[in-house]
Amino acid sequence: MKRGAPVLALVLAAMWLVLNDTLAPAQVLLAALVAAALAWWSARLRPLRPRLHRPLLALGLLGRVFVDIVRSNLSVGRIILGLVRDRDIRSGFLEVPLELRDPHGLAVLATIVTSTPGTVWVDLSADRRTLTLHVLDLQDEAAWVRVIKDRYERPLLGIFQP
Repeated sequence: MKRGAPVLALVLAAMWLVLNDTLAPAQVLLAALVAAALAWWSARLRPLRPRLHRPLLALGLLGRVFVDIVRSNLSVGRIILGLVRDRDIRSGFLEVPLELRDPHGLAVLATIVTSTPGTVWVDLSADRRTLTLHVLDLQDEAAWVRVIKDRYERPLLGIFQP
């Protein structure tokens, strides 16, 4: 297996065991064999390898994203249930200038933004310098740009770019 593939193999084996709801020795062995084969086979499909410069920063980002997803779920729920009657909800598109160029970092940013209810990654310019988002409750564009850049892009720069 190539570098990075053991992590993929472990995750695949764990998923296999969880989905089968068993730790029977035969299933553990089968999970290990199938996961190793899939990790080895899929390694050839990935020409680019991620380089994590500060992997511990990823743990902090993961925690921050979890909190933001919970908060966003509550906010979107309030909007759907009509519990924000004191103000108008204005959705719209927003352009965020990016410094992040690493394709793995951009993929993680896309996952974060799209996983957070109320926001959707719409487009990335051809030169990868501008991200277009759709925001369900766009009250302050500058605040949204700061959120994306400070809470997500800055840590991703530290994780993926030297």
